[in-house]
Amino acid sequence: MPTPAPTAAPEHTPRATAILLNVAHGVDHLFMLIFAAAVASIAVDFGVDRWEDLMPYGVGAFALFGLGSLPAGRLGDHWGRRRMMVVFFFGIGVSALLVALTRNAWQLAGALTLVGAFAAIYHPVGIPMLVRHSTRPGLTIGINGLVGNLGVALAAVITGFLVKYAGWRWAFIVPGIVTIALGFVFARVAPHEGEPPARRKSGAVSLPTGALARFLLVITITSSSATLLFNFATNGNGEFLRERMDGIISDPATLGALLALVYVVASFAQVIVGSLIDRVPLKVLYGAIVLLQVPMLVAASMAHGWWLYALMIAFMILIFGAIPFTDATIVRFVDDRIRSRVAGMRLTVAFGASSLAVWALGPLVKTAGFSTLLLVMAAASSITFLAILALPDARKLGTPGDGRAEPVAEPVAARGGD
Repeated sequence: MPTPAPTAAPEHTPRATAILLNVAHGVDHLFMLIFAAAVASIAVDFGVDRWEDLMPYGVGAFALFGLGSLPAGRLGDHWGRRRMMVVFFFGIGVSALLVALTRNAWQLAGALTLVGAFAAIYHPVGIPMLVRHSTRPGLTIGINGLVGNLGVALAAVITGFLVKYAGWRWAFIVPGIVTIALGFVFARVAPHEGEPPARRKSGAVSLPTGALARFLLVITITSSSATLLFNFATNGNGEFLRERMDGIISDPATLGALLALVYVVASFAQVIVGSLIDRVPLKVLYGAIVLLQVPMLVAASMAHGWWLYALMIAFMILIFGAIPFTDATIVRFVDDRIRSRVAGMRLTVAFGASSLAVWALGPLVKTAGFSTLLLVMAAASSITFLAILALPDARKLGTPGDGRAEPVAEPVAARGGD
């Protein structure tokens, strides 16, 4: 595979590299949701009576999606983020091809777990690589989130189309081949790093030690809750829409297109929120978005037909709109030299805990129905709001958290080592 000769890393992210890093976010979420979009067809092929009974076999993918973030973040800081992203593209593509070869539920579980292990690389590695030189990190993360959630939308529409016309195995084969091809392109165009992030000189800023510890504790709690909602919604929305649109629409391709439209519309909320993060106090903005989730989820739990569809768009806008906050705060307050490790630790807890959502989704819906699921999600939003109230007031601390970009303190991370 031809690669450019190693050179010092540029003081900005080249456009082609930035585009591929954003596309990688879409790829990451697409692969994590193909199974959920195709589960009904897979169940029929494997002779499983109900799709709910097959859902727990996907829990390994989401467990590794979280647990793998910690070693991925460490390798990103110490071995290099570019190298890890090359591993991401090729690893997740080959894993998808292995899923297509499975013949029973346990083989499927193993292959999906491998997909999750490689998918774990992106968030702690790709996002810090993308935003390192950004002058407006909130907007950069918002755009990145938009592309990531377009991957969620594509998982619904592409999987629905391929399942209908070619079978569920091709829903993994086609994206797998495309992603391997993207890996070759990334390896060719992404500039080599002069040195791993952990060895670079520090130039970042951070909160004081006590405030930073409190901040990281709160964002770990809030991101765990937010990821729980994200997994419940994105893994359950397909069957939820199918149930509540019964008698109106039954064609899987049409339902997939409707669900994709929900995700496309909701994804643009991340760009708007990302832009606001650069100017509006984070605590106020985050709290308002999470608080609005509660009535929307409660109303959706009782709705059917097109009213349900409208409310689904509303609550997905709010769920997606809450996503950029954690990455933006890590970028703002954590030294780049350990940023992948901090993100990895946070993601390990958040994604590890929220993998329970995938395991519990089928049994919960089978036992109590989607109405109960939506009420559980509303309760999780309420807990998130209470945690947000415990965030430090960045304006009183005099840090960049009030929307200003100038450095004001010595980075805590620079004093702490590994």
